[in-house]
Amino acid sequence: MIFNTVLSPSMQLVFSNDFAEIWKDETSGQAALYATRSFKAGDFICEFGASAILHKPSYLTVQKDIDEHICLHPQYLQYINHGCAPNVFFDISRGILMCIQPVMAGNELTYFYPSTEWHMAEPFQCQCGNDQCLQYIRGAAFLSGEVLKKYRLSDFIQLQLKNKNH
Repeated sequence: MIFNTVLSPSMQLVFSNDFAEIWKDETSGQAALYATRSFKAGDFICEFGASAILHKPSYLTVQKDIDEHICLHPQYLQYINHGCAPNVFFDISRGILMCIQPVMAGNELTYFYPSTEWHMAEPFQCQCGNDQCLQYIRGAAFLSGEVLKKYRLSDFIQLQLKNKNH
């Protein structure tokens, strides 16, 4: 257990496994996945696959191709929220979640949504708090090449960028 519930009384443990926990803020209703152990950049975290394949995006899917959006399996991975300074990456081609920045036990796991999403189903105002925050997140199609070159991108997004620039 990574949270001191005496200091954070609104946080409730929803799920736990050998490397992560889902905590839900009862006040806001927001849930997130937190590491229960440390990882270093390049570490394999877990495998994932598709519990379902949709032809249109939803706020819970990860884009695999132009009309292929997967519901993540295991399902708890859907609680990895967006961050403009992400610490994990969904390697869609290999079906693995990997660490791209050091993560300490207790850190929230975050990934850069435009690294897999071309046009997002539900754009949103980012509140990650990072100095380099991009503010409004709506997909890779809406970001410059200059911005995107700072991030690790899925093969699909890389192909979309190549096609966009030709």
